[in-house]
Amino acid sequence: MTDNVGNPDARPDLDLEAEFGEDEGTLTEQEIADAEAPCGGVGVGIPLAGGGRDDLRVRPSGSERSGHPGHPGGGHPAGVPGGPGERQRHGGARSMGFRPGGGPQALAYEERTGIKAPRIIAWEITRSCNLSCAHCRAASEFGAYEGELSLDEIKSVVDDIVTISNPIIILTGGEPLMRPDIWEIVDYCHEKGAMPVIGTNATLVTDEVAQKMAAHKIPRISVSIDFPTAEGHDEFRGEPGCFDASIEGIKIAKRHGVGVQINTTVTKLNADKVAEIHDLAEGLGVDAFHIFMLVPTGRGSDLLEQELPPEEYERVLTWAYHRQKTSPLHFKPTDSPHYYRIIRQLAKAEGKKVTREEYGLDAMTRGCLGGITFCFISHVGDIQPCGYFDMQLGNVKEKPFSEIWTESRVFNDLRDYSLLKGKCGACEYKAVCGGCRARALEITGDYLEAEPYCVYEPPGWTGECAG
Repeated sequence: MTDNVGNPDARPDLDLEAEFGEDEGTLTEQEIADAEAPCGGVGVGIPLAGGGRDDLRVRPSGSERSGHPGHPGGGHPAGVPGGPGERQRHGGARSMGFRPGGGPQALAYEERTGIKAPRIIAWEITRSCNLSCAHCRAASEFGAYEGELSLDEIKSVVDDIVTISNPIIILTGGEPLMRPDIWEIVDYCHEKGAMPVIGTNATLVTDEVAQKMAAHKIPRISVSIDFPTAEGHDEFRGEPGCFDASIEGIKIAKRHGVGVQINTTVTKLNADKVAEIHDLAEGLGVDAFHIFMLVPTGRGSDLLEQELPPEEYERVLTWAYHRQKTSPLHFKPTDSPHYYRIIRQLAKAEGKKVTREEYGLDAMTRGCLGGITFCFISHVGDIQPCGYFDMQLGNVKEKPFSEIWTESRVFNDLRDYSLLKGKCGACEYKAVCGGCRARALEITGDYLEAEPYCVYEPPGWTGECAG
């Protein structure tokens, strides 16, 4: 399988971000208020909320509690760092004293440029893979790929990155464990002050590999499980036996003290099985469960007919909001910017405000972070806002990463929410959602156009924003 930011195996990032409890680099209430103001208006910063509700019955699992785990009677699963309901999940990096994008270089960079430093970088260190997954962004296959960055080139890029930030670096692929120098890359990231994590399909995780993960201080791996049984998962992943191999790899990693996050790409093929996959994850005793909504790029474009219709997308995310309340896992949708609108709509219907005290990091971040605090580096050194976003903004072999991050017109466009078009531009939730810019690019050819898979109509939307 491929494990890149375009696929969920590459995203232990946001869960780790939640564990650090760091809200530097996220939105302020005033920024959100400004974005929620009518066209041409000025916002007033107040506690966040939304409007409207879609009811959904949820099958409970485990002990019933009110509110989100992590707070007595409520709160987001991430908890509030330092608060009375805080949980330290296995594999969390906060206990290691690491704050992505919170180091002196990052703070100096933002002071100097007015641009937030990258906090999370997904790095496809190889495109080679031992599986052939249906939803693979990179359309990876087994075998060497021409032009992949050498170890020396990777070290040089890391040297440049740490001049402006101390990010989480997600080592992904392809299958990153197929790269023989992966442990040298891991050690070099640590040495320079970044935090490496690994996105893997786990089929290659043996006792020896897990021992190396622990010895080289990998706090967490993420693994995709897309069906609750071997039959569906193996067919989706293109390899008989890979379900059992992945489950065994997860168990081995846990035995050696490496944290595990399970991710699921949601399509028409498995939307009715997400609750079962969650329960499988819970039964395995993993630390986190993330669901990802398919973006049809790479091999995933062949699954266009299996992408959920907008109404079903909404239903799954509404289910996720309610299921979080009883889940013992750190459970959240990722690559699902609509979720941050839905949180506010459902919270308001429950008479709540979306505050950090109640909802943790979900109150302090936004849906799409591409080009804002997150980006993707391909196996040949191309930089993109994310792995789904099929546009190369520069190459680290030709120009330093730090210059591309600072100077790219596309990155700077993505940082300016006022440039969003259509109903996204008029939406009162654009600062907390932003729509999927990769999906807009793929379907309309314009990354600033309205999110094609959103059912929400902003109040008073008439088809134009007068500005």
